[in-house]
Amino acid sequence: MGQMDRLIIAIDGPSGSGKSTLARLLSERLGYLYLDTGAMYRAAALGARKAGIDIDDNQALAKFCSELDICFMVEEGAVKTLLKGEDVSEEIREPEMGMLASAISARPPVREKMVELQRRMGERGGVVLEGRDIGTVVFPRADLKFYLDASLAERAQRRGKELSEKGKKVELKEVMEEIKERDHKDRSRDLAPLKKADEAIVIDSTDKGIQEVLEEMLGYLIQK
Repeated sequence: MGQMDRLIIAIDGPSGSGKSTLARLLSERLGYLYLDTGAMYRAAALGARKAGIDIDDNQALAKFCSELDICFMVEEGAVKTLLKGEDVSEEIREPEMGMLASAISARPPVREKMVELQRRMGERGGVVLEGRDIGTVVFPRADLKFYLDASLAERAQRRGKELSEKGKKVELKEVMEEIKERDHKDRSRDLAPLKKADEAIVIDSTDKGIQEVLEEMLGYLIQK
């Protein structure tokens, strides 16, 4: 791959836009490290909840973050999220964890710790990171930035399908409300809100299949 070996690729976008799937597929195709920063915030939220920490208490959060241990492991092709060595991949995908992650990600001690971890994991390049502030805050000098989007209805549909495949009974209307609320929180927070980086390539995946979007991204990579 020559010069493609050590690029830092940032993928941002709202909940349900396909970031995680595409970041994983892109990293597999390139032989890159894949960092799901959303999973990191969800794991932090889960850890804080288990420890009984009030997320409005910055002092308690700072102490909690100083001992926070989150890492990723690839097992049989699947990326596992480990919190203090425990596989929490399933637990962090519960709908309420998304809301809690959004709330905790707005707290300065958590954001500081996560950005430090993410930069450390990705600084050598050869990495695909996805989240909400990768191209704007974590790696503003990323080699290639994408902003994935899709209509609210499509994103709710995808999320509902994902949950029902896991055996969870869901009402599409409720899922749509949850995503709408999450979007509002992510876009309106003071600290590193969700927004498109100026030089990001916008891809709307509403009427596109995953493979189609992947090929489009690879096309931009080849141009790069």
